[in-house]
Amino acid sequence: MSTLPGFALVVLLLTAVPAAANGLALKKDVELAGSAAAGKAGPLFVTADRIESTTANVIEASGHVEARQAGQNFFANWLRYDTTLSQVEARGQVRLEQTTLQVAGDTLKFNLDDYSGELTQPVYRFPAQQGRGNADRIEFIDENHFKLQDATYTTCSVDNDDWFLKVGDLDIDRTRSVGTARHASLQFLGVPILYTPWVDFPLSDARKTGMLAPTFGTTERSGLDILLPYYLNLAPNYDATLYPRLLSKRGVQLGGEFRYLLAGARGENRLEYLPNDSEAERSRWSVALKNETILNANTQAGMVFNRVSDDDYFRDLSNLISITSLTHLNREAWLTTQHANWRAELRAQSYQTLQDSTSTIHILEPYARLPQARLGMTKTFENGLEFRLDSEATRFAHPTQTEGTRALAYPTLRLPLANSFGFFTPQIGWHSSYYDLDDSVDKQRISRNVPILSLDSGVTFDRPFRFAGHDFEQTLEPRAYYVYAPYRNQDAIPVFDTALLDFSYAQMFTENQFIGGDRVNDANQLTLAVTSRFIEAESGLERLQVTLGQRYYFSAQQVRLPGVPPRTSSATDLLAAVSGQITRDWRIDTAWQFDTQNGTTIRQNLGASYRPGPGRALNFGYRFIDQTTEQVDLSAQWPLARRWYGMFRYNYSFQDDKLVEGLAGLEYNGGCWAVRAVFQRLATKEDQSTDALFFQLELSGMGRLGANPLDVLKQSVPGYRPSNEILQTP
Repeated sequence: MSTLPGFALVVLLLTAVPAAANGLALKKDVELAGSAAAGKAGPLFVTADRIESTTANVIEASGHVEARQAGQNFFANWLRYDTTLSQVEARGQVRLEQTTLQVAGDTLKFNLDDYSGELTQPVYRFPAQQGRGNADRIEFIDENHFKLQDATYTTCSVDNDDWFLKVGDLDIDRTRSVGTARHASLQFLGVPILYTPWVDFPLSDARKTGMLAPTFGTTERSGLDILLPYYLNLAPNYDATLYPRLLSKRGVQLGGEFRYLLAGARGENRLEYLPNDSEAERSRWSVALKNETILNANTQAGMVFNRVSDDDYFRDLSNLISITSLTHLNREAWLTTQHANWRAELRAQSYQTLQDSTSTIHILEPYARLPQARLGMTKTFENGLEFRLDSEATRFAHPTQTEGTRALAYPTLRLPLANSFGFFTPQIGWHSSYYDLDDSVDKQRISRNVPILSLDSGVTFDRPFRFAGHDFEQTLEPRAYYVYAPYRNQDAIPVFDTALLDFSYAQMFTENQFIGGDRVNDANQLTLAVTSRFIEAESGLERLQVTLGQRYYFSAQQVRLPGVPPRTSSATDLLAAVSGQITRDWRIDTAWQFDTQNGTTIRQNLGASYRPGPGRALNFGYRFIDQTTEQVDLSAQWPLARRWYGMFRYNYSFQDDKLVEGLAGLEYNGGCWAVRAVFQRLATKEDQSTDALFFQLELSGMGRLGANPLDVLKQSVPGYRPSNEILQTP
């Protein structure tokens, strides 16, 4: 027997081939790391206070033992290595470190060839996922699989056991990054809150098949609401989710979603079915299909199909105001091709219109386009002259209104002239239309031709100045826009898809005040506007923008929509807008429309937001439209104490004397967990509201339990961020 004592660094290179007692090779490795490329075939390096070669193929080491092979390290008070069996035994403060696992225990047996073995009384940690726990025993199956008996698992930091999963058996599969627990109970703040005979959970952010965390809550209209989603990771580029949903007042709703992403196609398709709704006394369902495909480098095709069983489907079963307020569900299929100088499109489109059963106002169903063909062309000549053609042919269908076919063509020529301080753009076009109408008596054919001339011009002045110790640049940008279009009688033309554009700054610089092709306004008008910007010189950030504008008419209006009286004034209302990032924390957005003839405000939007940091957001909004709308909208997220956050929204309509949406919530972050409670009241019909309560417990690395309020909070409170994102922000 030979002995190598002392604290000197002694490293033994133990090969896989048996060696004679006096044939052991010595090799120094200052880093004690070995060759990473060698992997299992690499040597084992050992250093200790004392190393003994008891037989030809056995090495024993004691005192501060460190043994290293590429990819894993062993630490212990005593270690025995059998080169014939490639077997390591260790005891006394044993620690095994691998790339994705660090585990300490009492006694270890480990085979270096197949990575099998066992460790008693293990305390383990997954460095990448920050997961940790302990067990009575860990069994290593192979390089990527091991089992733990009577184990715990948590993502909380050491000495913090606010929550942990206590399991009879825990299987770890590192190839799929999945943990599978049997006879598992979830302990939260010392209280068992959930038991399951079987559950699996992710060890990384990778997608995996399995049961997702259930969500539960309560709403006034549906009662207790429990969702049990099951996720199917069918392939890297497509998956599915099944989500049965229990509504205590209505029954069991079955839902499913299928998603795919291929090289030339993608889609999201969802189906929901609620048999025998106990409240509505009928079965209810919804379909939402969206698919797109790339046929070649220039051509794409796609379809959207949305339909529900009844008008109140979303009002009864959803808690998002953007969904409960839907009135038209789109259904269309299209084929488009895009080339260097031309583009073409073929489309068929119709809608399902949802009526409010408590309202006396009937919403008119839009016309269906069955089909619509469009062709556009552009060409720029060497002298800068630009040619553009927009054309279409559409068949309009409706169950109760006049049907017909419309063909439009609008060729234009424009010559942009610009330099560093201004621009001047003349344009001339010819708007030509043809209608073939179906009438109860006979067919009507109507044609319309309107020449349109426009002149757009503007200049930019700028000057530097200094304010509050900072350098700024101020611009002054006057703009003039003139349009002439002669009057053509269009009273006999039906209104298929045309409406009056909302008056705005952008609308003042358009040729046609109507959107859609059924009306072309008569125009002899001049728009004058001026914009001034205040730009921070150092950062280039636009701190403030102020705009004033007004349109002046030189002739009376003659073209109008049915039932809409003609304009009587010689000028539009005055528009004013002020917006900008005033300071690092404050932003304002305001707009004002003022009737200069009567001295009254027609429309007013006031908005301000204060965002001094993550988790701190205050929003104020006021909206006024003469005779129709007056609303105030307040929302906020703000820290109330250490780790506590409060959220609220108050959206009130003075015109209707009712709450549009109210929300109050609390959120607490415990470090490795967070809890949210949110109460929401939402107007779903003209004279009805619904209440909803959301309560959610989020366990870091495990998932979320309870009703999910995140979508509601992000939509209702601009600037909202979950507390776990806030605390991770540097």
